[in-house]
Formats: sequence, C-alpha cells, structure tokens
Amino acid sequence: MRYVLRRTAHVLFLLIGVSILAFLFSTLAPGNYFDEMRLNPQIAPETVVALRSQYGLDRPLPWRYASWLNSVVRGQMGFSFAYNSAVAPLLLPRAGNTLLLTITATLLAWGIALPLGVCSAEQLGRVPDRLISWATAALLVIPDLALALGLLVLAVKTGWFPAGGLASVGFESLSLIHKIRDLALHMTLPVVALVLSVLPLLVRHVRAAVADVLDAPFILAARGHGIPRRTLLYRYALRAAANPLISLFGFSLGVLLSGSLLIEVVMSWPGLGPLLLEAILARDLYLVLGGVLLSGLFLAGGNFLADILLYWVDPRIRTEGHAQ
Repeated sequence: MRYVLRRTAHVLFLLIGVSILAFLFSTLAPGNYFDEMRLNPQIAPETVVALRSQYGLDRPLPWRYASWLNSVVRGQMGFSFAYNSAVAPLLLPRAGNTLLLTITATLLAWGIALPLGVCSAEQLGRVPDRLISWATAALLVIPDLALALGLLVLAVKTGWFPAGGLASVGFESLSLIHKIRDLALHMTLPVVALVLSVLPLLVRHVRAAVADVLDAPFILAARGHGIPRRTLLYRYALRAAANPLISLFGFSLGVLLSGSLLIEVVMSWPGLGPLLLEAILARDLYLVLGGVLLSGLFLAGGNFLADILLYWVDPRIRTEGHAQ
C-alpha cells in the first residue's frame, strides 16, 4: 500500500510540474488570442482592453496560474476564448476518442509484438529471426506521416475503408451490430498506422529480453526435463523477462499517445490532436493548457499502471515496500 501511495504522489508531483511549465511557456509565448482583434478595425481598442481585463490576462502571472489551477480543481480547466465555453466539456469527448484509439492500438501492438519477439528470440540468428529483423528495420525508416498518408491513399483508391472521421452519416439510426462495424471500419486505418509505428520498437525489446533469459540455467534445466516448447517460452521465459517489458508497456502507451495526435490530424480522427492544433493556431491559451495537461495525465497514468503491474508481478518490489 505504501508503494502505491508513493507512486501516486509521484504522479501528482509530475502533473503539477507539467502544469507549471506548460502554463509558463504558453503564457510567455509572444501573442495571445486577443491580439488578433487589434487588427480588426471594427473592434475598438477599448473593447480589447476590457476583454483582457475580464479574463484576467492583465493580472500577474502567479494570480493567473492560481486562478486556472482553481478551475482545474473545480473540473472546468479554464475558459476557451474561441469556443466561449469551459474547456473540460470540449476536451473530455475528444480525450475519450483519443483513449479509444490509443488503448486499442496498444493492445493490438503488444498482441502482435509478443509472439513475434519470442519467435525471433528462439530462432536467434536463423531465417525467421532475420526476416523479422529486416521487417522491423524497414518499418523503422518509414516516417509516421508517410505511413499515415500511404494508408489514406489506399483507402481512397480501394474504397475499402472510410478516409476519415469517427462514424458514418446516419450512425445513430444503425443497429448495435452495424454501429460496432461502422466504428471498427473508421478505426482501422488510424489503429494500423499507430501499430506499425510502434511495433518495431516493441518487437526488438521483446526479442532482446527473451533472448537474455533463454540461456539462463533454470530455462536449460526446464528444457532438459522435457517441458513443451510453448510452455517453456510463454510460461517461463516470457514471465522471467516480464520486468523490462512491463516498464516498456507504460512507455509505449506514452509513445502511442503522442503519435496518435499526428495520426488524428492527418486522418481526421476527432480526438485531442485536431482540437489542440486548432487551439494552438488560434492561441486559445486555456484550451492548449487543458490538452497538454490531459496528455500528461495519460502518460503518467500509463507509467502508473506499469508500476502497479510490476508490483503485482515482482515479489521483490513487494518485499521492498513492506521493508520500508
């Protein structure tokens, strides 16, 4: 329990640090939302000054940060100038779409990387290992943007998949089965792009972790006792190599989250990516801050989940926690 509380405190301190740095950099950047109004001759300078005063932009920086932090605690996350609305109702539906995309891609990528990495480690230096290594090397050199654009071209040329969006026209009138099918079709290209972008990293780490374990004395002893190959690889070797892979799981979730923002913009997926891009271009300060804070929360949450899984899997961590 002490370990979990300590990791929770680390997450809170991380989010506070992210909020301070994001607020500082966003506020000190040149220009703001109301500077665009100064160029409009139909808007009087006094109106711009009044709006800046109304939203507290003429107040000192610590006061503005404290006011924004108070709105975060109250669940509003500030006020969007462009949308004339609290930030939280704008971000939360988009964040749900991003999480749906990211979690699906994470589970699918790990589901593919584990058997490929184990197979490559078992066949180390042989033809299957070389084929997998060449394939992952080829994927590593393809930029994420080129990959996403290539998949979009495929969708447009073949018509097999929708070329953007979350749902088709008339989605609400579809039956449950057809809704699931329609959502799956719209998710296919973004998920494939995310999986292919992170798969080489995962396969190579799984390969390295399992290859280190396969020469361990207990694996050789288990092999000598005639334990079946599949049991030996997936019950013993993979479990022994679990610690670095669980840590990598939290990291991969953060990588996919950051990569998904670009994929969402290119493929018109209604997640955080397009909304953040619009907010940055419009200099909508608090909408940008809310998006950055949510992204930091997702990243910290992935690492926290990895820490909890490590605590559950590795008895040494539990022993250290009880000793403290």
